[in-house]
This record gives sequence, C-alpha cells and structure tokens, in this order.
Amino acid sequence: MIALEVHNLSKSFDSVLPAAVSDISFSLERGEIIALLGPSGCGKTTTLRLIAGFERPDEGKVILNDRIMADRTTFVPPEKRGISMVFQDHALFPHLTAKQNVLFGLNKQPKTAAQEKALGMLRLVGLEHLSERYPQELSGGERQRIALARALAPNPIVLLLDEPFSSLDADMRVEVREQVRAILKASRATAVFVTHDQEEALYMGDRIAVFRKGKIEQIDTPQQIFHAPNSRFVAEFIGSTDFIPGEVVEQGIQTEIGMLPQFTKLPSGTKVEIALRFDDIQFKPQAGSKSLVLERQFRGAYNIYRLRLPSGNLVHAMQPHISFFKPGTPVQVSFVSDHPLAIFRNGLAVDY
Repeated sequence: MIALEVHNLSKSFDSVLPAAVSDISFSLERGEIIALLGPSGCGKTTTLRLIAGFERPDEGKVILNDRIMADRTTFVPPEKRGISMVFQDHALFPHLTAKQNVLFGLNKQPKTAAQEKALGMLRLVGLEHLSERYPQELSGGERQRIALARALAPNPIVLLLDEPFSSLDADMRVEVREQVRAILKASRATAVFVTHDQEEALYMGDRIAVFRKGKIEQIDTPQQIFHAPNSRFVAEFIGSTDFIPGEVVEQGIQTEIGMLPQFTKLPSGTKVEIALRFDDIQFKPQAGSKSLVLERQFRGAYNIYRLRLPSGNLVHAMQPHISFFKPGTPVQVSFVSDHPLAIFRNGLAVDY
C-alpha cells in the first residue's frame, strides 16, 4: 500500500552549506495526504522538486510504486514518473477552455474515453457547468479546481501541490482548501502538499512533516504534532505559543503563575520551559496583582488578551467575546490544567 518512499534524501546547491535538504526520509501510503510544513528556505519545496524529478538528489532514493525513480545510478525524468503537480499560479493554458485544459493531460487516451474522463473530472470538482469557459472567465478558486482536475485526470501515482492556495484571498483560501481536500479524498488521491501556513497544514494533512533547516524536525498526525510537539521549534511554529520558565518540584512544576500539577521524570530543581497556547491559561481581575492586561485583540467569537507577568514575560489568554478588560487592569493568572502541557528542557520535549 506504499505509493511513495523517500530514503535519506540530500541536496545541496553550488556547494552551499548547509544543504537545502539533508537526510530526509518518509513514506506515503496510497490515499494519504502529507503536508510538508515549515518556514521559507527550510527545504520543503526542494523535497517536492526532488520527488517530481525537477532536481536530482546528491544522495538517497525516490521510489514510486516500488520503482526507483532516482538514486546514485538511476534518474527517471519527470514526465515518466507518473506524477502530477499543481502550482501556486494554476498554470492553466489561457487559450484553452476548462475542458480543454483537463483534456491536455489525456492526449494518449482514445478521444471518446478522454472526453468522458475530462467531463467526469470537471463533475468531481463541481465545475462541469463551466467546461466551456476560459481561465480568465473563472474566479481564482475555480481556476485552482480546474488545475486540480487536470492534475488528477491521468490518475497519477502521487499528486504534488506546491502552496496551491497562496494566490487566493483569505476567505477564498479557506473555502477552496475545504473543497480541495474533499476532492482529494473522494478521488482517493495520494498527495504531498507544501505549505508554510500552520492552519492549512493542520487541516489538509493526514500527517504533517515539520521542516527546519533542511531536516524533518517531526512527522506525525496533526493532533500529535499540535498536542505533543517534540521540540520547542515545533511548538512555536505549529501554533501561537508562549513560553514561561518553571522549576521541577515534588508537587509538579513551580512557575510565576502558580503550580502546574504535572509530573515529569526530571529531578527536583531542574529548570524547564512550559508551552502555553491561548486556552491554556485563565485570568481574573485582582487588585494589587503585578500581572497586568496590556492589550485586547478582538477576534469576533472571542477576545485574545496580551498579559504581562511580574517577570516581564508576555503571555496570551482567550476570553469570551463579551468579556472586556481595560489595559492596565491588574489580574491573577492561572493554569487551565484540564490537559497536559508541553514541557521542554534545552529545546527538547520532556516526557510526562
């Protein structure tokens, strides 16, 4: 059931160090979507290009359906790999209609079968009624779905998507990603999805590979990545996260906002950091407290408050949209300890 295998993949450009990609390994089951997530320049797009065959690896292997596509002695060109790609800018032919764009990848099939397949793909993406329109007559979201239909039409082994929603506005981006994921699952496509958007990765990926400086920092399900990051970098990158220092004691971890009743295998006196997201702490007004409200950010359904702790550390806390506290209000801050929090020592996760 394995569609794609990447083994110890490395790639450098012009002897530049560090390598763009260094010792990357993962596999992808048929029908699975993996999101490659990371900041600019971390190696995720280079990895995609190595899979596609647009770049040749310095080391390692790319295997599709048990067939070696690239290693030290083998290099299969992109057009013979059985992959399709969806780009940021859709890359549709402006002089061809939507249906003709989809037909472009089906030129080796009999005409009648190709016509039926093209219309079937347009039906799948919900755009059969726009089959005779040209790209310039379509919205950005419609063009992206046409590009997806064209990429899926030849039944690729793996579909590669390189930041496909980056040219869409925020509202359209949310709508189209929902449509695209539904289409990928309905067609049982196997896909590698590149993005720098954490929310997008959490939504799109059955698994997420978080990249950092050409390496995979962590690869796991979205839930595991979010709730149990294995490094401070992953915790910070995968969501809006604050960190406060703590010290391991017999009762848990002592911090400036109180005791976190969470136990670790570390000896008493060990210094650690605790990762906090908006819903991990709560506060209430308390005269004389040295913790203060600095700012309120209205998010519609809720408010996010920026708080300054006595040490000067800044944290953020979520409150209902009807709760209003003025800047300068002294508050008591405490943990919402209904679930374990991620704890780090020297940048690495601590077992609890």
